[in-house]
Amino acid sequence: MPQHSLPLAQIAQLLDVPEDTLRALIAERSGDQGDTTLVGLTVTEAARRIGIGRTKLYEYVSSGEIASVKIGSLRRIPAEAVNEFLIRRLSASDFGAAA
Repeated sequence: MPQHSLPLAQIAQLLDVPEDTLRALIAERSGDQGDTTLVGLTVTEAARRIGIGRTKLYEYVSSGEIASVKIGSLRRIPAEAVNEFLIRRLSASDFGAAA
């Protein structure tokens, strides 16, 4: 568990929540991030990183919009392909220019 600059009891007191509740929340959240060192992501992991559903990501994989590789019966998406996909989508949309 990560070290905090303040003791957890003090943080809970400042937030006005029970310490056990805060510990449970931290434990629950610490498992959410996955392994950031992975270079080959499952479709589910890649979809979660982008913030879309698995079905939509499979559509992007099928169309070739996002790179993927088959390893045996497994499909993996290179971690850098997720970033490249987002950069391409950002430059192709008017959203980036709207600001």
